[in-house]
Amino acid sequence: MKNRLKVLRAERDWSQGDLAEKLGVSRQSVNAIETGKYDPSLPLAFTIAEVFELAIEQIFDPKG
Repeated sequence: MKNRLKVLRAERDWSQGDLAEKLGVSRQSVNAIETGKYDPSLPLAFTIAEVFELAIEQIFDPKG
């Protein structure tokens, strides 16, 4: 699934480690989500949306 995670993270000047800490996951998980190798669970997707203060649809593209 395509996502804007890397762009959103860069806009906030956060490292993958910074975002991982906010989400309670590993840096490797953040990397895997950013590169499309792993689709987050629904609860994690909601947490990501909360952290960025955006709707899930503004971060993830289910058609991608």
